[in-house]
Amino acid sequence: MTATTTDVASSPALDFIAKTVAENPVVLFMKGVPDQPRCGFSSITVQILDHLGVSFVGVDVLQDDELRQGVKTFTDWPTIPQLYVKGEFVGGSDIVREMFQSGELKTLLAEQGLIEA
Repeated sequence: MTATTTDVASSPALDFIAKTVAENPVVLFMKGVPDQPRCGFSSITVQILDHLGVSFVGVDVLQDDELRQGVKTFTDWPTIPQLYVKGEFVGGSDIVREMFQSGELKTLLAEQGLIEA
């Protein structure tokens, strides 16, 4: 059985995404892994998270086509990487970078108790 837009609940990829986001305070769906990002946007996002000192789980979407498409369907967001904090979708690389530059990202992570203010 294949998942369609009206039948997304049966998708193993979407179930995996929902479970991963629910079980980990900070999740980055990215191309590559945190130690070896495989695109510039993923690399920038990892550098920002590392700079802020937040622990996060990196999920390599390049390992599985269904996962790569599923993460886009899950948020209705067309690009990767995608950052989640406490189950909420924060945004992609551009949004994360803008939030970092304005101080919003540090504030969000501190308010969630994930880093020191």
